[in-house]
Amino acid sequence: MADFTPTPADRFTFGLWTVGNTGRDPFGEATRPVRKAPYLVEKLAALGAYGVNLHDNDLVPIDATAAQRDALVREFQQALSDHGLVVPMATTNLFSDPAFKDGAFTSADARVRAYALQKTMHAMDLGAELGADTYVLWGGREGTEVDAGGKLLDALGWFRDSLNYLAAYSESQGYGYRFALEPKPNEPRADIFLPTVGSALGFIATLDRPELFGLNPEFAHETMAGLSFPHAVAQAIDAGKLFHIDLNDQKMGRFDQDLRFGAENPKGAFFLVKLLEESGYAGPKHFDAHALRTEDEAGVWAFARGCMRTYLILRDKVQRFGQDAEIQAALAAYRVQDAELEALTGTFTPANAGALKAHAFDRAALGTRGPGLEALDQLTMELLLGVR
Repeated sequence: MADFTPTPADRFTFGLWTVGNTGRDPFGEATRPVRKAPYLVEKLAALGAYGVNLHDNDLVPIDATAAQRDALVREFQQALSDHGLVVPMATTNLFSDPAFKDGAFTSADARVRAYALQKTMHAMDLGAELGADTYVLWGGREGTEVDAGGKLLDALGWFRDSLNYLAAYSESQGYGYRFALEPKPNEPRADIFLPTVGSALGFIATLDRPELFGLNPEFAHETMAGLSFPHAVAQAIDAGKLFHIDLNDQKMGRFDQDLRFGAENPKGAFFLVKLLEESGYAGPKHFDAHALRTEDEAGVWAFARGCMRTYLILRDKVQRFGQDAEIQAALAAYRVQDAELEALTGTFTPANAGALKAHAFDRAALGTRGPGLEALDQLTMELLLGVR
């Protein structure tokens, strides 16, 4: 029996806002007490986590004095040192405070945009102090319910200017951050700017320093839009832009549920793990999820343990997939190779184009060939269900 006990080498991380979630939702008050950051660090370390991530206000209240801020940071750093955890990623809360009700970097109010930049620079200082090298930007309030304000093109310009400003600030301070945009289609706004991985990739190309910007895709967010998360992640990897990743689960068409990883879509989770492991992704695997509101504290740690355990079980399944002779034979039959045609299509030359145009294809045979995907998918299901 394989050992599915997580260790720091697995590079699993959680946010203070995930295991610290109190169970409050728009229809009900908290079902769990607030836990202090050092306590959460201690518990995560005991479970085998690698690190912990945070928004600025997860650690430092928005109205804290400078002395209070420094005391909280010292206490947190001591807990990290005592328990061997790191902070790979930091981010800014630009969505909770009423000042951001109509956007932060895309607010129509220039004062709000300036405050958002100020707040983010302070948060970047905090992240750098804690050792973070990735900075995630989730624009939860960057959107609209009403388009009558006519700010769509202006908002994209303001967003671009803000990201360019923050990248320049990072470089001027020597922080060396890689910035990861986190797309989401909606919630809390009716429509959020840069709603999917593809739209964020397109926007990154318009920035002054596109090489500093990549993606932090989230399973739940692409699923909310009815899209395939493994497909989105593959696009980010192909572009060299997978800087960070948020793992959780989600029922399609629902509010952002942040379910335990693999809880709802085990086959999708399997192909995601397969993609990450086989592509050589070496970054943190961050669980941006939280325990169900029904749970007490024991349920929180069962949730966290379950996220990591499911990933490790699926990683073992990925290895078994690669070693299964029948599955590999089905894959080999699916991928038809033709050295002559691959040579003609691999690189354009006038000679290759002429030869390809002159080639005689058996169109009827191409249309009648069965690729065997039903059988291959069934073999995958049997593997996941534990009968192979």
